[in-house]
Amino acid sequence: MEIAIMIEAQNGLNWTRWKNLAAAVEELGFHGLFRSDHFTNATPPDKESLELWVSLTWLASHTKRIEFGPLVTPVSFRHPALTARMAAAVDDLGGGRLTLGLGAGWQEREHLLFGFDLLDMVSRYYRFEEGLEVITRLFNTDGPVTFDGKFYQLREATLLPHPARPGGPRILIGGNGEKRTMSLVAKYASEWNAGFITPAEFTRLSTRLDGMLEEVGREPKAVKRSMMAGLLFSRTQIKLDEKLSDRNHTAEDLRKRGVIVGVGEEVYEQLKHFEEAGLQRIMLQWLDLDDMKGLEALAKSLL
Repeated sequence: MEIAIMIEAQNGLNWTRWKNLAAAVEELGFHGLFRSDHFTNATPPDKESLELWVSLTWLASHTKRIEFGPLVTPVSFRHPALTARMAAAVDDLGGGRLTLGLGAGWQEREHLLFGFDLLDMVSRYYRFEEGLEVITRLFNTDGPVTFDGKFYQLREATLLPHPARPGGPRILIGGNGEKRTMSLVAKYASEWNAGFITPAEFTRLSTRLDGMLEEVGREPKAVKRSMMAGLLFSRTQIKLDEKLSDRNHTAEDLRKRGVIVGVGEEVYEQLKHFEEAGLQRIMLQWLDLDDMKGLEALAKSLL
């Protein structure tokens, strides 16, 4: 199972932190570095947050090994044709290491603050599907693309230069919804990303996805299985107990919510259960953007 790091960029990501994180993730042997695409958090105070595609362009040209991408970028922020152009260019720049995580958008406050239209839930998903259709057509069509949707319209648009990787960057769709989300995964995605669930629930949803893929004529192995997981890790039990006390939860309570909790080998054993359940990649949520020593200790425990 691939072990990657995921950060919440809206919690203070600036250039110094981004450069330090990229160097650490690359040097310590983690498989990848993924980040959220948020302008700010759902509640104040507002903190620094580097623009997604600017940060990924830098990452593509200043790392050599790690995979990377947004987890996830909402179509509510940018026209899908623009996202497709930027994603293809960044993937080419990085030598085919981008995973393009896409979403419908959900956080009301940032949409209100910056003037983006979030839409009601039903319209949001219709717009998301149109965005997926636009992006996949541009990635997979050498000639002009015409699309006449409710939210997006293209008139003989051609993506130039064509993506160096056949079919463009891999598309990731995240979410645990069995109706809307997973039906879109079956139709459009190369990777399904679950979030904050137990190994047993992952197995159930993954089996459900297998059936949905077969219904649309795709092989189950065509879609990679990954998960974003919360992580509460410390180098010592005393420090871990302090963190648990701050959250007012027991380790077992958090594990039932899909959070990885432990010291050293405890984390390793929890990840083994997910690997046995069929998980192929895990993105561990690293919330302290300055804790490079902790990241090193995590790498020593797992890698």
